[in-house]
Amino acid sequence: MTIDLTRRAALGGGIAAAGALGAGRARAQAKKTIRIGILTDFNGPNSASTGKGSVTGSQLAAEDFMQAHPDIKVEIRAADYQSKPDIATSIARGWIDQDGVDLISNVNNSAAALAIASLVKEKNKAALFTAPASSDLTGKACTPNHIHWTYDTWALGNSTGGAMVKAGGDTWYFIAADYAFGRALARDTASFVTGAGGKVLGTVYTPFPETTDFSSFILQAQASGAKVVGLANSGTNTTDCIKQGAEFGLRKHGIRMAALLMMIPDLHGVGLPSAQGLVLTESFYWDRNDASRAYGKRFGARMNGWMPSMIQAADYSAITHYLKTVQRIGLDHIGDGRAVIAAMKAEPSNDPLFGTCVIRADGRRLNPMYLFQVKAPAESKYPWDYYKLLRTTPADKAFRPMDKGGCPLVHS
Repeated sequence: MTIDLTRRAALGGGIAAAGALGAGRARAQAKKTIRIGILTDFNGPNSASTGKGSVTGSQLAAEDFMQAHPDIKVEIRAADYQSKPDIATSIARGWIDQDGVDLISNVNNSAAALAIASLVKEKNKAALFTAPASSDLTGKACTPNHIHWTYDTWALGNSTGGAMVKAGGDTWYFIAADYAFGRALARDTASFVTGAGGKVLGTVYTPFPETTDFSSFILQAQASGAKVVGLANSGTNTTDCIKQGAEFGLRKHGIRMAALLMMIPDLHGVGLPSAQGLVLTESFYWDRNDASRAYGKRFGARMNGWMPSMIQAADYSAITHYLKTVQRIGLDHIGDGRAVIAAMKAEPSNDPLFGTCVIRADGRRLNPMYLFQVKAPAESKYPWDYYKLLRTTPADKAFRPMDKGGCPLVHS
């Protein structure tokens, strides 16, 4: 299995490798090859919940598939695109045009994912977006060449916003990352807050990814008198907000923080003393059942004991469904991304981590969403025992109705 973990190698070494691929193609015909490119974040704000762990999840799926189908080879390559859409597009174009990559996956930045969606449509390749959040990917920006896995901004707002209003958190102030993801997450969550009878007292947009000091924004939120500070950001931006919010004593002043997109590796970095009482939504938790615990143990063995985020679990799920599909329809069709995506939609995805899940015509993979509260240190009984379940939103209620998104693939 070929792993390319650097942008330099992807842009330079990848080009050099294209000749070797061409020269060796005839020799490789005896063993059919599927090539998958993972665009992710190895060093930036979202690296803990994507990055190396996303490559690991994809590798595990490939290994399981190759064990069942030893006549097929799966190559996984990966690159860090620095959360920049232009770099993501450049790497992906090189992979497709020069290296024969069949599928682009992960892509943890919504702006980059929207750019890749256009590229795979242009090139008639396939993309599985396990990491970006923007609900526009199955709305106005849907294409027949991609599927959106795991979660989106509508599902996060649906699970977290309305529930907190009903629990008494009826006034909100948002701290949001100033790009497509943060604006979509603040927008979608605000609609659920107001729909439940709550009020949004203000929103501040912070430059991404360069903002690291959120103290002035937290003071603005505190001064607003809001009962809930909604964090419409991710990764280290979210963890910095939580740590700095704890320093300012928000919880002691009766102000709750809602992490609208936070995953367990980020929480691990914050620690329970600072994060206790935090409310968040995920679609996967390693300690939810026997199957999730088995994956957590297998994943952790390769990741120094760290447990997987919902994205790193979804990488396994998405790649597994893709590989099963291309094997089912025949590898001769793998170059037709539109046909592969159509075949993936035609059959529910099925894996031990998420169970059986339908994929809609607009490209939305449906799965339950879980509202969790972070445990206090005294409640945690063993490593990574961090969540208590507050509410489950079933798959058919978790995501925006298909006829409300404006996807041009959906005919009324």
